[in-house]
Amino acid sequence: MARSRRRLRRRPNLATRRGRGSRSRRPKRPGHGGLGSKIDSRSRKDVYGKKASKEGYPARSVYKLEEIQRRARILRKGDRVLDLGAAPGSWTLYTAKEIAPNGKVIGYDLKECTIALPKNAELRVGDVTELDESELGRFDVVLSDMAPNTSGKRDLDMYRSYELYVTALEIAERLLKPGGNFVGKIFQGAEFEEARAKTRALFEKVRIIKPKAVRSESYELFLVGLKRREIVAPPSGEEE
Repeated sequence: MARSRRRLRRRPNLATRRGRGSRSRRPKRPGHGGLGSKIDSRSRKDVYGKKASKEGYPARSVYKLEEIQRRARILRKGDRVLDLGAAPGSWTLYTAKEIAPNGKVIGYDLKECTIALPKNAELRVGDVTELDESELGRFDVVLSDMAPNTSGKRDLDMYRSYELYVTALEIAERLLKPGGNFVGKIFQGAEFEEARAKTRALFEKVRIIKPKAVRSESYELFLVGLKRREIVAPPSGEEE
């Protein structure tokens, strides 16, 4: 008798269905851990750069000042404004619009800016430590977006940022009208509390603002001084 052959049922080859040697895994969504998260965070921030270009500003930093203005109302129509560390000009352009038509903004930077400006704005090349203060006169607002050239050494960079902040604050002390406002950039380091104390001594109210346009990994903050205290002169004839 012929033997009956038992037919074996073959199991499906999963490798051929899913790609040889691979396993079926759900792909990770961007921004959920690892390098993808960092890239996704940066791409979200790059939205500000694209927006700035579309709206005619040379840099994304304009949206830092825009948020500060929205939250603290530092600029008013008709103000005279001094912009320190003005290059590439985004803060100067934005300020000119906020204080128009009768306001005036003067920006200073070591680098030359070649952008087109409205009639109520001016950008000058110069060292902020060598300003002709008698020619400039008094201001309603002093802005500082100055930052050091970073060295990669965190403590050193933060101390240099503190030095620039204090330079801007001292200029504000000399040139701001009573009741005037101040905005200064600073890296949050060991000297931050000292910088805040110096600002509190000069203004009635001080706020700390980290705008959304600041990159999440940055130590950059802004101290906002509101209402410059009245300058009280010593009584005449008082001996020092």
